[in-house]
Amino acid sequence: MRILPALMFAIPVLLAACAEPKWASTKDVQAAMYRHPGPSTIALMTMIRTSTGTGGHSALLINGTQRVIFDPAGTWWHRNVPERNDVLYGIRPIMLDFYLDYHSRTTYHTVVQTVEVAPEVAQQAISVVEAYGAVPKMQCSLSVTRILAQLPGFESVGGYWHPHKTMADFAKLPGVTTYKVFDTDADDNHRLPGNQVAAAN
Repeated sequence: MRILPALMFAIPVLLAACAEPKWASTKDVQAAMYRHPGPSTIALMTMIRTSTGTGGHSALLINGTQRVIFDPAGTWWHRNVPERNDVLYGIRPIMLDFYLDYHSRTTYHTVVQTVEVAPEVAQQAISVVEAYGAVPKMQCSLSVTRILAQLPGFESVGGYWHPHKTMADFAKLPGVTTYKVFDTDADDNHRLPGNQVAAAN
């Protein structure tokens, strides 16, 4: 079969955009379930390029009847954290620390913005991310904004392809609290020790 020259350039782009579905067993998901103490919350986690202030990745941390991370097109994994189509289960404090450490390094820091919500809103958020499906590469922020658009109280967050724009809208939500995670490790060094957490101004 002869492939036209124009298609030869398009094929790698199409392949790069493909989502990577994963589906952990029900047994593993149920065994990993963890509900963090305290109120129901939704947090936007944004990885920011330290040199430019632009966004590199968006993810959601949801604490409802259980705590999960929606990590669209993400690359982090842990053998004790089962995944179903970009939803990570069993996000105990140590696993959240591992996740933040993986993304925070000399070239990136992580901004965590948290909003307290009604329990039913948190549960709705979990249901929405579970139904969303695996996200193609380069669509992390877009998928996050599409999910937030379905939740009461988050209608003001626009639909953006760029994580730092989503972060800017999220910052305007009532009652949002923010902290930043910095790490002095090199890009290829994701050890847990060395994380430095600083409250935002």
